[in-house]
Amino acid sequence: MESQDFLEKGSFYHIYNRGNNKEDLFLEEENYDYFLALLSKHLLSAVDIYAYCLLKNHFHLLVKIKDQPELEENKLHQPFSNLFNAYTKAVNKKYNREGSLFRKNFKRQRITDEQYLINTIIYIHLNPVKHEFTKKFEKYKYSSFQSIISEKPTKLKRTEVLDMFSGAENFMASHHQKVLNKFDLEL
Repeated sequence: MESQDFLEKGSFYHIYNRGNNKEDLFLEEENYDYFLALLSKHLLSAVDIYAYCLLKNHFHLLVKIKDQPELEENKLHQPFSNLFNAYTKAVNKKYNREGSLFRKNFKRQRITDEQYLINTIIYIHLNPVKHEFTKKFEKYKYSSFQSIISEKPTKLKRTEVLDMFSGAENFMASHHQKVLNKFDLEL
């Protein structure tokens, strides 16, 4: 799927970006937690979150833009802009840096079929292993995988994700099967 310049209500998107000039986005553990808090604050009014993974120098989100009348079609990017600006300002202040932290425009790929949606969820969760941040994707702290298989309260669309995989057991098996297939992870 090709990136698009705009977002549409009711559509699923794989959103991703990396640090400007290949800089790290997350310098210490509290940065990940702060980004997740800002994500909730800025995005949940406009999107439902299905999966995420934060890595040292980039991130992935799988979201569905809410189809609500109060959301203006030409301003659907604004919550993302607010998130990235708020995080950048906090990092710049804390680490005495200047300028943009993220690459100029975040990437987005619209997802229009269920198999591609399922593959994207798996791709996002296996990303820490693909980039050698860990050997055990299921233990990676800054991914939605643990939240999806947990029974603890979450702001993720856990039930919807598990339904796509026909339950938690198949959800976990699908991820492990991709690992066994030597990371056939290209989308």
